[in-house]
Amino acid sequence: MTDDSTRRHERIEHHPTPGPLNSLQYWTDAKPVWRVMLNYLFVLVARVAPSLRVRNWALRRIGVTVGTGVSWGLEATPDVFWPELVTVEDHAIIGYDSVILCHEFLQDEYRTGEVVVGKRAMIGAKATILPGVRIGEGAQVAANSLVTRDVPPGTTVAGVPARPMSESESE
Repeated sequence: MTDDSTRRHERIEHHPTPGPLNSLQYWTDAKPVWRVMLNYLFVLVARVAPSLRVRNWALRRIGVTVGTGVSWGLEATPDVFWPELVTVEDHAIIGYDSVILCHEFLQDEYRTGEVVVGKRAMIGAKATILPGVRIGEGAQVAANSLVTRDVPPGTTVAGVPARPMSESESE
């Protein structure tokens, strides 16, 4: 979707896990239990608070970089394990019940990657953004989309996986 010199998978950090179990079984080796519990409590506040000011305050407390004028929709969820890898730039909109993931637990490893939502970008309701993805300035992600690749500035994407929409589709 982008001709950027790096792609999402090239920005992802790989963390091998020991033993025969899947990587989620070793999550406590990756993050302290108390930290994930504290993150979860602040995420819960950010998901249900009626005030945008309170939502953004709660997100900042756990390390999410939240720009000026960000609108964080009800029930939207940032990564609970690595919220410090989420950046939402000025005047972006994160839609209702969307999810921003900065980790993937796999069989033999887990992966982490920063997600950046650019200035004035819009993430539609129930969209999911995968680790390492960059959403460009003024880009739009349609509702219910799965974003597996970077979205160039000013582009509208939709679908599973999300792909650029043609001019006629986006009107």
